Amino acid sequence: MASTENVPVVLVHGWGGSFRETWQKPGIDALLADVGRNPVGLDLLGHADQDKPHDPAAYVELPSWLLEHLPEDPVVDAVGFSLGALTILRALIAAPDRFGKVVLSGIGDGVFTMSPPDGNKRIIDALEGRAPEDDTFARMFAHYGNSPGNDLLALTAIMKRPPSEPVSEDQLSKVTNEILIVIGDSDFAGPATRLAAAFPNAKLTVLKNTDHFATPEAFSFIDAILDFLAV
Repeated sequence: MASTENVPVVLVHGWGGSFRETWQKPGIDALLADVGRNPVGLDLLGHADQDKPHDPAAYVELPSWLLEHLPEDPVVDAVGFSLGALTILRALIAAPDRFGKVVLSGIGDGVFTMSPPDGNKRIIDALEGRAPEDDTFARMFAHYGNSPGNDLLALTAIMKRPPSEPVSEDQLSKVTNEILIVIGDSDFAGPATRLAAAFPNAKLTVLKNTDHFATPEAFSFIDAILDFLAV
């Protein structure tokens, strides 16, 4: 088996996050370096120092954008959380040869279902200040959207982007990369059993007592990544 020591590990955050907040703050990038890997942070369009368009249509082709912004190496390993994982998943389907090992976290069997046009309405209402006080789920997104350094209009535009076609099991059956799928047992995006089963070479790890937002800093999540990607 070829050494993966010099293969970059691209770390892609979720909606409202950044490389610094999602991967550097809990020390995941440093821990990957400790096990012989080369972590590379990639902030998504609309986040951190990337362009922040306010037109929802600008975010329709995020997977293509990701492929264009990968390191120049012929193959990269990748770790994605939430929106980052969805983006990597679709990029992986389009160009599996660009990837080696892939970790998909914070997404589940919902990828097989077409989202309704108003699927993000509760979250959009919260971002635009219309969420009821008792809608803690939506207001959590508003909290992240209003974090320092975020562009609220850009993040709202991402939520307003036209829904993508659902992923199919036939598409995933052709992806032979080694895949690790990680989902918290209290994650609203779960379960992920169907998603894991659709890949020929995937492993599913379910984190105990872990919700969506707690995943990136969960020790069990970090351990799973290190075990999967260590040289």
